[in-house]
This record gives sequence, C-alpha cells and structure tokens, in this order.
Amino acid sequence: MAEIYETLEKPERLMLVGVAVDNEEEMAASLDELEELASTAGAVTVCKVIQNREGIHAGTYVGKGKLEEIAELIDEYGVDTVVCDDELSPAQIKNMETALHTKVIDRTIMILDIFAMRAATSEGKIQVELAQLKYRSSRLVGLRSSLSRLGGGIGTRGPGEKKLEMDRRLIRERIGILNRELDNVKKSRSLSRKKRMESSIPYVAIVGYTNAGKSTFLNTVTGAGILAEDKLFATLDPTTRVYEYDNGQQILLTDTVGFINKLPHHLVDAFRSTLEEAKYADVILHVVDISNPQADKQMDVVYETLHALGIEDKPIITLYNKVDKLDVIPVYGRDMKSRKTIRISAKTGKGLDDVFEAINDIIDDGMRFVDTVVPYSDAAIIQDVRKYGQLLFEEYVGEGIHIKAKIPKSTYINI
Repeated sequence: MAEIYETLEKPERLMLVGVAVDNEEEMAASLDELEELASTAGAVTVCKVIQNREGIHAGTYVGKGKLEEIAELIDEYGVDTVVCDDELSPAQIKNMETALHTKVIDRTIMILDIFAMRAATSEGKIQVELAQLKYRSSRLVGLRSSLSRLGGGIGTRGPGEKKLEMDRRLIRERIGILNRELDNVKKSRSLSRKKRMESSIPYVAIVGYTNAGKSTFLNTVTGAGILAEDKLFATLDPTTRVYEYDNGQQILLTDTVGFINKLPHHLVDAFRSTLEEAKYADVILHVVDISNPQADKQMDVVYETLHALGIEDKPIITLYNKVDKLDVIPVYGRDMKSRKTIRISAKTGKGLDDVFEAINDIIDDGMRFVDTVVPYSDAAIIQDVRKYGQLLFEEYVGEGIHIKAKIPKSTYINI
C-alpha cells in the first residue's frame, strides 16, 4: 500500500533590517510594524537588525561592518530573505544580494505583495498590478536576479512572476492597457458618485491607519459582514453600506483602504480614485487605535496622506477606538484637526451612539428648516423628506399635509 505524505508549505524566514538616522526608538517601532506586515504576508520574522548611522549608505543601505554581521546572522538563523525598512534602489538591492548571497527586498515590495494577495475586486487587482509594474519598471536590472529564483516567496506574487519575460516596452504597453481599464473604472465610479450626490443622502467616509478598526466599526453599525482581522490591510477594497437612524433618516458609510507609514507613492497614485472618495464626503470619520503606543504617529500619517490627496476642508470626527483593550485609557486631548473626539469600542459598541449623534449635528449644519403644507397631489414628496432629511412634524389638514422638516440645502426636493 502506498504511503501518504502530508506536505506543509514552509513559511519564509525573514530578517528585518533598518537604519536609524534620528531616533532608534522610532525605527524599532517601524520594524515591529514591518514584522506585522510580514505576518500578514505569511512569513515569519526570525531576527531584527538596526544600525545607527548619520544617513543610509548609498551603495549597500547599511555600512560594511554591519553587512558582515548580517551575513553571519543569515547563516545562524537560516534566513531566506532580508527585508529592509526603506525603499531600496536597484543598485542597493544588487550590491546587498551579491554580498549576502540571499534574496533582498524592501518595505515597498512587502506592501505591494500584500496588496496583490488581498485585492478581491477587478478594480483592486488593476490598481495593484499597475502599482507593481510602475515600481518594477525602473528596477528591471536590480530585481532580475532575485525574481528569477524558483519557489516564490514575498515579492513574487502578481505580475512579478512574469516580469522576466517582459522588457521595458512590454511593461509600458501593459501599463497603458491598465491605465485605460482604470479610466473606465473611474468613469463608472464618477457616475455612481453623481447619482449618490443627486440623491442628497449624506455621505460619510471612514479613514484611518491600517488595523485601526474601520471594518469592525462598519460591521458593527451596519452588519456589513466584511472581513475584519487583527492584521494589517485585512481588507483592501472599499465597501459602502447604508445606516438608518430611528427616525428613518439614512446616511451612507464607506470603509476606505487603510493608510500606513512609508506608503509607497505608487500605491497612493494607483489608489487615488478610491482614496479620493473621501473628498466627496460630507463627514470624515477618522478611526484611531488608541491602544497602539504609536497612535500619535499614526494620526500624523493619516493627516499627511489626506493632505497629499487635497482633502483638508472636510469636517472630521476622530474616534479613539479599542478602549476595551485598555485597563487605563491614555490621556489624549481633543484632536485639534477634528470637530469632535469620541472614545469608542467598535468591537463592543461602546460610544457608537455618540458617534452618530455627532454626525447628525454636522449634517444638521447643512440642513434648512421648512414649515409648510404639502398638497395631497404632491404627497410623494413626504417620502423623499423621510429618506433624505428629517420629518419633525406631520399633520393631515384640509389643504394637504402640514409638515415641519429639515432637508439638505442642496436637495432637489422642491418644497
């Protein structure tokens, strides 16, 4: 009888390397985050190395002495791949691989790999492949040796597997095709946005650092049922759901892709159409993981990304999330860039009523009050008022229906 052997895929063993130019503590936190990214990518971190330098070495990222130390640690820990915390040039990758005889990638490749793994919709896949090709088109020589290896691993998912058969001309052609496909997606998104704006239903965009709890928040308040894991970039594609108040008023909530420190500009460019949804929102909910020691830094990253996208004039409500994970809540004052700061737990539901009360207060600022009698022949207007505004009073009289209501100033309801 033939024996049956069970084969398990061996996780890739990584060494994380960073250069601390100013603050070693910040670099240690950045490597911790890089370790979380590695875990999300299905790899295991076996050691970390930090070098304090006045600047990054132009040729080998770290200095000669540290490079020799890394080579020894590779043998000691059985490292498969060295991951550097900053974006490397083709020359740096080539020089490090020559010296270490090991695959070398950077933080950007790690993030691109995770995005390739997580993208589920056709739009997400187009955006990820476009970002990968733009990144790799300038690194054909530097990445050729590492990407020619058999066996896969981080950095080889998606179009990277086919790159060796492509020259720059073919990559440019593929980028052109993807850009045209993305333009079609943008047109479709623009039409959807136009219909949404015509409906006058208030629109709320949820933004925040990756793994801050945006998807959990949307699941809790709307039953969206989207993936929510304790991992970086657990969800990639945006999801929109309707939330309805007790009085029947509706708002749209959209969960956007999470931000991260050192987010590759290729991804910002590729996902601009998705991220810019926040530009058309009436209110922005900024979700912050208050249990993370780097919460302040993460908030800065979110605001820097919003600034890069030209989103600075929207009313923001900051949600200090995950208070359920803390015995003692840190003393964080009001976020001075937001209208209001609320402590919540998206997991347990704590503070969520306060969130929607705050949203309602901001929406009220954009409402106009009407006190009128609607003729019975135009009674259908009442349903529009219920859907897009707030019906405060309703009484049937001889001339028609006497109503008092708040409706959006920009509404098409003709009262």
